[in-house]
Amino acid sequence: MAEKRYLIVGGGMTGHAAAQAIRELDPRGEITILGAEPHPPYARPPLSKALWKGQAEDSVWLPQVANLELLSGRRAASIDRKAHAVADDRGNSHAYDKLLLATGGAPRRLQFGGDRVVYFRTVDDYRKIRGNAGKRAVVIGGGFIGSEMAAALSVDGRQVTMVFPEDGICARAFPKDLVDFVTGYYREKGVQVLTNDVPVAISDSGSVRTKSGRDLAADVVIGGLGIVPETQLAEAAGLTVRDGIVVDAQLRTNDPDIYAAGDVARFHSEVLGKDVRVEHEDNANTMGKLAGQAMAGAPITWRHVPMFYSDLFDLGYEAVGEIDSRLETFADWKVPFREGVVYYLRDGRVRGVLLWNTWGQVDNARALLAEPGPHRDLKGRLPR
Repeated sequence: MAEKRYLIVGGGMTGHAAAQAIRELDPRGEITILGAEPHPPYARPPLSKALWKGQAEDSVWLPQVANLELLSGRRAASIDRKAHAVADDRGNSHAYDKLLLATGGAPRRLQFGGDRVVYFRTVDDYRKIRGNAGKRAVVIGGGFIGSEMAAALSVDGRQVTMVFPEDGICARAFPKDLVDFVTGYYREKGVQVLTNDVPVAISDSGSVRTKSGRDLAADVVIGGLGIVPETQLAEAAGLTVRDGIVVDAQLRTNDPDIYAAGDVARFHSEVLGKDVRVEHEDNANTMGKLAGQAMAGAPITWRHVPMFYSDLFDLGYEAVGEIDSRLETFADWKVPFREGVVYYLRDGRVRGVLLWNTWGQVDNARALLAEPGPHRDLKGRLPR
């Protein structure tokens, strides 16, 4: 009997986690990964966190999976669902019995600036910025990646300017009083934070011109504008796409032999009662693992509530669920803005938990989200 053929499109953390899970359940099956980057799988979070604090670059590489065919620097060009085959950008065809789409996302880009802007996402982006000897850095974007990179570059001794259209750092995620504190905290650390402004042009020398008329000198310009899910391959193959590749509770697309996981997958969260797509490490690794198990024939049901985390100078947080400043919030501070828990509520029910310099409470936060509510008295609900 022929060995089962597993094909994974995407050589990131999700694809790697899936390959590991497959190999644990199927020691003999053929596993092939098509990875667009010219590198083996690596952990992405250290690129904007630990590597700037002295961790060695070679620590990011993920362990090898036994008897895995890794085809780096290859992009999948099309899927022939009837023939159970994927064509790559070199004209080669790769047969599969089970296919995983772990294509992730592509950075949102400005309409100008070209290669003068580093849209920070890959290890090559990290190397490009790390190798730039210039001291002046402009970070475009005040969200998750922008806030991390501004802090990392400041710690690295760079003169950092942030520019973004919101009222403060992480304004789409944090309540306003916390936004104001974090924005002031960055300024105290020496970061120039320019709110309610946007870049409109970037010169050949890298200088950033903003809508308000500022000219920001820069040796390196970093774009942290979020990502767009890479769904073109799935859409062309007739798979259901809706701001991501839609999957069921078994992580299958509308084709039972094709799965999707990680940044690109859109799934229904029973706990949150809505369809979501999550772009963070915990989701990538956990969903990849379960997708691999499902591909190898294990009965799985996706119920996981992903978490994410960040380091901002000597501040840090872990978060679960919907961290959205448009929701009602209740803050339970042990030390105001330094240590505590922020709860996000919709219709009287907790939909998200921000653990601010508060550790070891992620599982308790998940349990709280799963409660039917209403949640009336949150003071001391989770240990601070």
